[in-house]
Amino acid sequence: MEFDLSKPQKLLRETARATLTQNYPLERVRERMASDAIHDESLWQIITDQGWVGLNLDESCGGLGLGLVELAVVAEEMGRACLPCPFLATTWAATLLDQAANSEHASTLQSITAGSLKATVALMDQNSDWDIEHVQTQLKPTPAGWQLTGRKTLVLDAAEVDILLCVVRQGLELAVVLVSTTSSGVHCTETRSLDATHKLFDVSFDAVSLSQKDIVAVGDQAREALEYATRVATLATCAEMLGAMQWIREATLDYAKTRKQFDRTIGSYQAVQHQCADMLLMTESARAATYYAAWALTVNAPDGNKAVAIAKAYCSDAGREVAHRGVQVHGGIGFTWEHDLHLFLKRIKVCEFLFGNATWQREQIAKLIL
Repeated sequence: MEFDLSKPQKLLRETARATLTQNYPLERVRERMASDAIHDESLWQIITDQGWVGLNLDESCGGLGLGLVELAVVAEEMGRACLPCPFLATTWAATLLDQAANSEHASTLQSITAGSLKATVALMDQNSDWDIEHVQTQLKPTPAGWQLTGRKTLVLDAAEVDILLCVVRQGLELAVVLVSTTSSGVHCTETRSLDATHKLFDVSFDAVSLSQKDIVAVGDQAREALEYATRVATLATCAEMLGAMQWIREATLDYAKTRKQFDRTIGSYQAVQHQCADMLLMTESARAATYYAAWALTVNAPDGNKAVAIAKAYCSDAGREVAHRGVQVHGGIGFTWEHDLHLFLKRIKVCEFLFGNATWQREQIAKLIL
């Protein structure tokens, strides 16, 4: 078995890193954090020009036709750059729309992969979790079509996108409906979050009118498409955390080699060396778990679903530990706003809870095993 990236995958990684480093250094990330609109249209144009939106989708719908390993490569570099953009949300939504296989929405999917539309998925009801079976928001019939009333929480980048794929109930059946964020009765309220580069919103729907063509999928088709798309988004989240862990590890190692205390570099002290060694071990273990899950999901391996849950459980715990140890080695400066380390710590902390934290993922693993 080949455990390393192929030459085209390595080239993709190098291209992504060079593109993001050149066009969006951390100084620009801070500038966007200080502005009202976190997302930069010029950055989104760069991303779409590279074909990264829909990277894992078929060429017939405007994608690149690559696999999930390639998606993980790009997502890792985005995490390493702490990039403020709706890539994760749009990848989740585009994959869901693609898996639903509804020809009526083919043009919408092509617009998303082309970059002219951005999208996200509204899954969680209030007081629920990431389990799709806990969705209770009802889509009610009217003489003119359908009406949606309810509230969704922790919706990624809702105010920055054009389309919401809302997960609801049509009677007892699970359904996915397409809602424009500019529709009458749709209101987005930002939820205060640690990470200013991943915006979260509460979205309320007040008697939003929908037609039959706005229903993307119902029943088993909706459930299967949503389960797969969520696994892909979970994998991308793992890769983002991996990229952030890699940045923290490299920055911490450089600091340990140059910072002096008592006329010695702190990296010469065994206690600091242990911290750095543990960071390396956790980062590389997270890499192995993430890329194995990407490969397993791509080839439909029997343990693909379990591999994604294991990767998310491990990355959630390891990412938090790497960030904390990075702060520990940096000492006082690691806590300051001026140092970039806190950007990645916060990114990891929010990603830890996206799509279920380690405890939730272990419950899913137990269900798959038992």
